[in-house]
Amino acid sequence: MGHPRKARKKYDTPPHPWNAERIKSENKLMIKYGLKNKKEIWKADTLVRKYSREARYLLGFSQDQVAEERNELIGHLTRQGILAENAQLEDILNLTVENVLRRRLQTMVHQKGLSRTAKEARMFVVHGHIAMDGKKIDSPSYAVKRGEEDLIGYYSPAIAKQIQEYNAGKQGSTRNDVDNGEKSADNSRKSKNSRKSRVSKKGKDFKKSKDPKKNKDSKKPKNSENEKNSKEN
Repeated sequence: MGHPRKARKKYDTPPHPWNAERIKSENKLMIKYGLKNKKEIWKADTLVRKYSREARYLLGFSQDQVAEERNELIGHLTRQGILAENAQLEDILNLTVENVLRRRLQTMVHQKGLSRTAKEARMFVVHGHIAMDGKKIDSPSYAVKRGEEDLIGYYSPAIAKQIQEYNAGKQGSTRNDVDNGEKSADNSRKSKNSRKSRVSKKGKDFKKSKDPKKNKDSKKPKNSENEKNSKEN
């Protein structure tokens, strides 16, 4: 039963902790949805397995026996936005972890364009910059229901103005950085080309000095001049 003052775990840990394929897929989900840790993935996975287990249980009975329970389960998932409106009980078995993660407030903020990245969306929610119908919500894992997507926005117009100005300044700084990077790249290319030309010239001069034929030819006129001077004397 557990301790009354300690809450139970809302998720089940993986049975095999060192499965390479599972770890890679979880890392991709963390990057895609800007998650803090893997517990959030395990919570969503526990929900999906719970819904699929209930669906398999209900599929074992006839439609007349469990009609109300089927409608309740399908209605709950459609209100949460996890299933489509005209979904059937068999569609619950095809649910994945991403179907649950897409309904998080953090993901909705990023999809609506209120933030540039999923990590930034989490920061806005935790810092209290996001509201639902004027009510502040600081939980990134808040499950957005169907029809509440249009109610998401900034908590106040002053915060919205500050964020827009910050993003505009950030974009201008990135453009300047790109221009400066292109200029530095051009300068480095020019310096490299000048160095190559200098090295090639030095190499040619070095080859000329080491050529024996040219050295012999250069020595001949000096000897002839010395012989002429000796004959005259």
